[in-house]
Amino acid sequence: MSTILPFQAVTHEPGQSRYAALAAALKARIVRGEWPPGSAIPAEQSLADQHGVALGTMRRALELLSEQGFLDRQHGRGTFVKPGLSGAPMFRFFRFGEGGDTPPQSSILARQTQAAKAEVAAALGLGPGEPVLHLKRLRSVAGQACLLEDIWLPLPLFEPLLSPEHPTADWGDLLYPLFGQRCGVHVHRAVDSISFGQLSASAARALKLPAGHPCARVSRQAFDMSGRCIEWRHTVGDAHAFHYTVSIV
Repeated sequence: MSTILPFQAVTHEPGQSRYAALAAALKARIVRGEWPPGSAIPAEQSLADQHGVALGTMRRALELLSEQGFLDRQHGRGTFVKPGLSGAPMFRFFRFGEGGDTPPQSSILARQTQAAKAEVAAALGLGPGEPVLHLKRLRSVAGQACLLEDIWLPLPLFEPLLSPEHPTADWGDLLYPLFGQRCGVHVHRAVDSISFGQLSASAARALKLPAGHPCARVSRQAFDMSGRCIEWRHTVGDAHAFHYTVSIV
């Protein structure tokens, strides 16, 4: 027996178009988890009936959400919630060695809870001193240490990653799929900022480079679909290996 969903009227603010208000209502349903990342949403006509709007209005709302990166409209298949980022590779900024086809490996060097310092709290939208999970991760290619990362995650959102039943050795090489599987947290978008400096003594030891060696730094904020910052990351690597190409058309 099919379930008949209640009628969900959409109200819009003065100056806001009906389809934009409808898009906001649909986005709220996505953020609440009613349609998980990667899942198909109901047919257009069904959604139009649920919200009491014309089919054309519903289509414009879905097109807007597609333009905003929340939906993937596939001709002949339907409309799907965009899956979370499986990875936004830091290695796109660097070239290490000759093995361009060798996948990078990751190892967690440290995992601990701590009170967020001011910079971390500001990046994550937390109050100073609120608890965070701090990970230190080393990334390698063909056995060569390449990138050292400090990653801060808000608690209790990432509490499952502290479980002794899931040792860090079992986490695999990609964190974003792990966040979704263990914590139900999906990365929707990320913002990377690049700067340059010199390696600290401890970072240089981990990367097997001289202390003070030139380094490239990548700072990342990653966000979920609601716009909440769920990761603050600092990555350092050999500046001599830095390589990034942008096409301007």
